[in-house]
Amino acid sequence: MKAVVYRGVSHPLAVETVPDPTPRPDEVVLKVLRAGICGSDLHMASLGKAAPGTIFGHEFSGEIVAKGREVALPYGIGDIVTANPYDSCRTCEVCGEGHMGLCSVGVCVGTDLNRPGAYAEYLAVKAHMLHRLPSGVSMAEGAMVEPLTVAYHTVHRAALRPDDDVLIMGGGPIGAAVTLFARLAGARNIVVSEPSEVRRQGARDFGATGVIDPTKGPLAELAARQLGAAPSVVIECVGTPGRIQDAMMAVKIKGRVIIPGVCMEEDRFYPVIGIMKELDLQFSQTATDSDFEAVIDLIAKREIEPLQLLTRTISLDEVDATFQGLTQDPSQIKVLIDPALA
Repeated sequence: MKAVVYRGVSHPLAVETVPDPTPRPDEVVLKVLRAGICGSDLHMASLGKAAPGTIFGHEFSGEIVAKGREVALPYGIGDIVTANPYDSCRTCEVCGEGHMGLCSVGVCVGTDLNRPGAYAEYLAVKAHMLHRLPSGVSMAEGAMVEPLTVAYHTVHRAALRPDDDVLIMGGGPIGAAVTLFARLAGARNIVVSEPSEVRRQGARDFGATGVIDPTKGPLAELAARQLGAAPSVVIECVGTPGRIQDAMMAVKIKGRVIIPGVCMEEDRFYPVIGIMKELDLQFSQTATDSDFEAVIDLIAKREIEPLQLLTRTISLDEVDATFQGLTQDPSQIKVLIDPALA
């Protein structure tokens, strides 16, 4: 089969021919229908955080084309599914609480040589990771379930109230999805901070009541001016050094800072800011199986429209150029790969 393979920071993401996966007893093989490009994939590639030979891709939808001998109902050949990408032990205390992504021995599909991801024509995953897609959820929407669950989980951790004024830092895929769910949660005002004019306009379409350009001055001042006072909640969705400090400076006294932004570099901030404001800082890393089911249900009921976030669908051959361009083209929010495209 064809797959996009990472060979190192100084090498392009090349389409190579690799062996077709065969299912272990507890696995299924999926024909990949769509795979999403995630910001963490970009970070792993540019910072050398993955081993050469890794096949990225933890956001996907697929059709079951083979299954191991231990895989029983309810999954059958031809079913269209997505998956919680964390291959966890499912026996430890953390897994028992539903937090598979926090399992100490868990591995995320698409981040490890032993767990190839969905930038490929086919993919093997354990059956217990699967979530069936109902008929009202398209294959493109199915590939967007995983990033949507990250945003859904983030907003759940934020415990938004109707009187909350929310500042969302970043208008990329996660920031845009957080905006959707913050609106659904009933936040009073939702302001998105984003340097790209295109993404600022998109944020309004996703439910933001206001937008700011963080290059125009100190974020705390810009947010307070837009909202009339400091926000009660700041959700940091950028994931670059310095952003936690900015969030702490911007939020009100006794406010809440939620951090789903994946920063893979060393960062620094002044704890005294949090002490003097008595802030709550919460990190949000993953999602539970119940989050997956809730998001799939919201899509099926058309309470959210994920395709608002989709800006482009590409072939495997276009992945390398797209990786290079995503850091320069803010008009792109969610890009999906269709391995069937020529």
